Amino acid sequence: MSGGRVRVLVAKPGLDGHDRGAKVIARGLRDAGMEVIYTGLHRTPAEIVRAALDEDVQVVGVSILSGAHNRLLPEIVAGLRAAGLADVLVVAGGIIPDEDVPGLLAAGVACVFAPGTAIEAIVSWVRAHAQPVGDP
Repeated sequence: MSGGRVRVLVAKPGLDGHDRGAKVIARGLRDAGMEVIYTGLHRTPAEIVRAALDEDVQVVGVSILSGAHNRLLPEIVAGLRAAGLADVLVVAGGIIPDEDVPGLLAAGVACVFAPGTAIEAIVSWVRAHAQPVGDP
């Protein structure tokens, strides 16, 4: 990163009420020098898209444990595209079965991190794929 910082929105959609993992990831990204905005619990896809637009983020990280990933993640991706934010990367983590990952990638999710993925691996992926604010 030459001049800017990566801005990441960490979001918890739907009825999922467990956010410890999302907070750990948010802190790890922040400690790695990224700007992190956390939406809090129980956000709708529309609220997540609006927050991404308002906060001018390069990455939306979605933590989902509820089993609704096949509905919520494509809705978030579609909402970002409709809002003119097709360049915003959507990444996901939580409890997502391996057999669901190809469909999510086909729907526009950039990466799915399995439970237990090291924070360093997530930071490395984000640094390799996100365009920092202020960089050409």
